Amino acid sequence: MNREGTIYTIVFVFIVSFAFVLLLSLTNQATIEQVELNREIVRQGAILSAMGFDAEGSEEIQQKYDSVAADPDAGLYVATINGQVVYGTLFAGPGLWGTIEGVLAVTADLGEIVGVEIVSDNETPGLGGRINESWFKDQFRGERVADDGITVTQTAGDGDPDPTNSLVDGVTGATRTSDSMEAIVNRELQRLRSVEIQQILRSLESQGGNA
Repeated sequence: MNREGTIYTIVFVFIVSFAFVLLLSLTNQATIEQVELNREIVRQGAILSAMGFDAEGSEEIQQKYDSVAADPDAGLYVATINGQVVYGTLFAGPGLWGTIEGVLAVTADLGEIVGVEIVSDNETPGLGGRINESWFKDQFRGERVADDGITVTQTAGDGDPDPTNSLVDGVTGATRTSDSMEAIVNRELQRLRSVEIQQILRSLESQGGNA
């Protein structure tokens, strides 16, 4: 075959392209299982952190996660930590640019937030993306839940230090994302109060789930 001919060039490009695509496909298949495993570890770690567990490394995370009573289909989790029953729930709600996914944990009487963790989001880095920062998430820990839920305020954005006022500082310059977090948390609090969800939680509580 004439190596300078058009047919040779087309065949050569086709073979190289096919080999490249095949290599990418094989690499993707080889790594997809590990990627999914890593995502699951991140999700489990977020659940544990929100509920008040201390866990580092995939083995410890898996071990402690297995001690939590869970209904994965309902996204509900129950554990007793230092004598206190804690409920956890997965959430997903609209942010400014996409879905915000995370975990909300509360005391069994739904009167106090134990913790909030963000699993994934598409918010603007440096603005709405700051909901991932510790100063924002830590405000929720120990925050009293008012009858109408919590309020995310648009103030200095330094973090509200008072856990009794049901107020959380929003992210400065990210009003939409802050409003979304308020709506998501309050929606989940309302969901946890429903009769159906309470029945599931009580059933999980009876199964154990001790830290």
